[in-house]
Amino acid sequence: MPTTILIPTPLRPYTGASASVAVDGANVGELLRALIARHGDLKAHLFHEDGRLRHFVNIYLNDEDIRYLEGERTAVSAGDTVSIVPSVAGGSSSLRASASASQGEAPRAALTSREAIRYSRHLTLPEVGVEGQQRLKAARVVCVGAGGLGSPAALYLAAAGVGTLGLVDFDVVDESNLQRQILYDTNDVGRPKLTAARERLTALNPDLNVITHETPLKASNALDILRDYDVIVDGADNFPTRYLVNDACVLLGKPNVYGSIFRFEGQASIFATKGGPCYRCLYPEPPPPGLVPSCAEGGVLGVLPGIIGTIQATEAIKLIIGAGQSLVGRLMLFDALDMGVRFLKLRRDPKCAICGDHPTVTKLIDYEQFCGVVPASPGGVAAGLPPEFETTVEDLSARLRRGDHVWVLDVREPHEVDICRIAGSTVIPLNQLPNRLAEIPQGPDAPDVVIHCKMGGRSAKATNLLRDRGFTRIQNLKGGILAWIDRIDPTQTKY
Repeated sequence: MPTTILIPTPLRPYTGASASVAVDGANVGELLRALIARHGDLKAHLFHEDGRLRHFVNIYLNDEDIRYLEGERTAVSAGDTVSIVPSVAGGSSSLRASASASQGEAPRAALTSREAIRYSRHLTLPEVGVEGQQRLKAARVVCVGAGGLGSPAALYLAAAGVGTLGLVDFDVVDESNLQRQILYDTNDVGRPKLTAARERLTALNPDLNVITHETPLKASNALDILRDYDVIVDGADNFPTRYLVNDACVLLGKPNVYGSIFRFEGQASIFATKGGPCYRCLYPEPPPPGLVPSCAEGGVLGVLPGIIGTIQATEAIKLIIGAGQSLVGRLMLFDALDMGVRFLKLRRDPKCAICGDHPTVTKLIDYEQFCGVVPASPGGVAAGLPPEFETTVEDLSARLRRGDHVWVLDVREPHEVDICRIAGSTVIPLNQLPNRLAEIPQGPDAPDVVIHCKMGGRSAKATNLLRDRGFTRIQNLKGGILAWIDRIDPTQTKY
C-alpha cells in the first residue's frame, strides 16, 4: 500500500507543485529513493553525493523524527505519513515556481514605485506578484472588534497593503488589555480604542485608508456597516455578535473569517462562502448563558490571540489574492499547551436556519434574545434580580464592621482568589456550587449570605441558582470585588 510523503513548500517546485506524493516502500529509505526516482531534481536537496541524508533536512514518520527511531531503516505501516522538514532561514529563496493560475477577475489598483519597494517581498512571491498586490490595494476588509484578535489581524492586514481597513469597536483601552492587544501601549490607556488604533495603523502604513465605526454592531446597523467591505474578519468576544456577523455575512454574500480564543485554545475557519458552511452549520444554537466563561473570567494566554488573529489575517489575504487552500470547509483547532493543531471537516447543513435549502432566518434578528443574554444593569450585574436579592459594597462593608451575622461566598476560581479577596470569605467556584449546596448556611439561625465574583455576573447566576433551590437569605454583591476594591479597599490588586 502506498505511503504519503508530505512535500514542504520550498521543495514543491521539484514535484510539479504537488504538496504530497504517494510512493511504495517497506521503510523510510525506500520511500525516499522511490520519491527521487520519480522526481530526480529532489535528490540534490535531500542527499549528499555519497547517499547520506543532508543534515539540514529532517524526516519525520508521523510525528517522530527518524533520527530517534531507526533512521532510514525505520519501517512503515499502512496509514503512516512521512514529512520532509527542511530548515528555513526566513529570508529570500532562490527557488522559482511557476505562476499560479488566474483566480478570475478581481478589482485591482495600480502600484506606485514606492509601494513596489515596500511590498517587494510580496512581489517576488509567484502566488502574490504584482497582480496579487494590486488586489490587496483595492481590497476593503473590516475587523469586527479591535481587541485581542483584531489587533494582530489589523496590523498584518495594514502591513500587507490592504487598501481600506474598517474597524468596528466602541471600547476604551484598559490596562488589562495590554497583555494581548498589541495595537495599544501604556500611553493609550483610557483612550478610545479606534482613535489609538487609527494612529498606530497609519503610522505603520501611511497609505492605508482606515474607516472607523465607533458603535456596537447591532441588527439595526450591521448590514449597512458590512455591506461595502469585501472580507469580514470576526474578532468578536461574545456570542450575540458572532451570530450577528455570521447572519449578516450570509445575507450579504460576504466571507466571514472566523477566529475564537479561550485560555490556551483557539479556533479558526472561514464561513459564509458560496456553497460552504456558515457558523450556524457548526453551532446551530449558542451555549446557555454562563456555560462558557468570557476571557475576563476564564483568562487567555497573551500570545494566543496573536496566533489566531494572524491566521485570520493570512486567510483574508489568501481570499483576496486567490491563492492556496483556505479554511473554507475546515475548522482549525490550536492548542498552545501541547502545540497541537488539528483540522476537522465542516460541511454546509442543508437544514441550516440561514444558509440551508429552506432558510427560516431571512433577516437579522434580536441576537441578545437569541443567545439568552440578559442586558446588564448600571450596577454591573444581570438585570432581573429583585432588589431584596442585591446589595452594595458600602452596605456589606458597614455590616462587616458592625459584626453583623454575614457569610460572604466567593464564587470565583481559586487562582482569582490568589489575586485579591474579601477577608473571611468562603470560596466555592460557581461550577462546583450545585454539588456543594450543603456547605451553604441555611435555617432560622443561619447568617445572611452575600455572594460575589469579579464583577457581579457569576454571582448573579449563583444567586438565581440558590433562589431556585429554596435559599431566601441571600444577596448578590453588585459590581463584585472590583467594586469592593474601587470603593472600599483600594490597597488590593485589581485584575
